[in-house]
Amino acid sequence: MKDESQKTILLIDDEEYICQVVASCVELFSNWQVKTTMSGQEGLAASATVRPDAIVLDMLMPSMDGFAVLKVLQADPQLADIPVVLLTARVDLTEPQKIAQLGVQGAISKPFHPTKLASQISQILGW
Repeated sequence: MKDESQKTILLIDDEEYICQVVASCVELFSNWQVKTTMSGQEGLAASATVRPDAIVLDMLMPSMDGFAVLKVLQADPQLADIPVVLLTARVDLTEPQKIAQLGVQGAISKPFHPTKLASQISQILGW
């Protein structure tokens, strides 16, 4: 099992600013590495090559949204075991029954508190 300093988070979000803030804050307040991708397609490709310890996934993206990304991840035996945390502006997706229905570990609402993001992810994933 990897220790905390070796964990890698894959962020899939189409907003460059969000990618920069999440990567900076998570790397600053934890020992994790953050790899960022800006589309669902890029995220799926990176999931297979990077093999992250967890994926932080935006749900509202053009072309391929988070729901489509989740379906592909969950259908692929090589990727289905990677825990997913939603990062979303949709408040309804942060409700416990919706989290369970989607098969994800948890959800963090946008806007989020940058200095608390790493601890929120850690708490959701039990790290």
